[in-house]
Amino acid sequence: MHRFPLIIGCTLSLMFSASSFGDEETASDDDGLAVKITRHIESVDVKHNGKTVTIMRNQDPGNRINPEFARTSRKCPPFCIQPMNLGEGVETIGERDMLDYLEQVADGDDSILVIDSRTQKWVDKGSIPGSINIPYTELLGREGEQPIIDNLLERFGVTRDDQLFNFKRAKTLVFFCNGPWCGQSPTNIRVLLNYGYPPQKLKYYRGGMQMWESLGLTTIKP
Repeated sequence: MHRFPLIIGCTLSLMFSASSFGDEETASDDDGLAVKITRHIESVDVKHNGKTVTIMRNQDPGNRINPEFARTSRKCPPFCIQPMNLGEGVETIGERDMLDYLEQVADGDDSILVIDSRTQKWVDKGSIPGSINIPYTELLGREGEQPIIDNLLERFGVTRDDQLFNFKRAKTLVFFCNGPWCGQSPTNIRVLLNYGYPPQKLKYYRGGMQMWESLGLTTIKP
């Protein structure tokens, strides 16, 4: 006796679901870009080297991922799978979070830096618009290069009180590199944590260029 209401409920649920998918397809086809970032966001304008760049998804339904990021197997070490959590207080973020930070920077918020941690040969293949390049090799430093570290920390809003670092005005730093198999941004983050940088001001876009490219989002070359 209780089967009929259940069947009717399931049928109605499927009808509503089908209707919703149909509406979404219609909205995408009839209103603006076919491939949006979200249902209500088509693109995001950011600043790169003083110029406005529009980030959007590739509109070609036949587009394929950049071959540079199509490989599934890279020798580990050094290309090992990175953990999701790089340390207590360090937030791991996704693409929409990254776009939010890039928008804030474009709107003039100088308390945020989006940092490409990769070396130049990788940056030359394409980077995220609105980011700046600080390769992990600079922050990692070598013996006798403490002035370089000091200059970088000063760029991040860090000052010195005698021999101690003052992080009161430290900027929020959003790091990325090549993806879950890349250790360059994790290296930058760990170095800063060792210097005492506030973990809540360190963000890790783990998906990196691998996910950015796989979603067809705009990249820019130097």
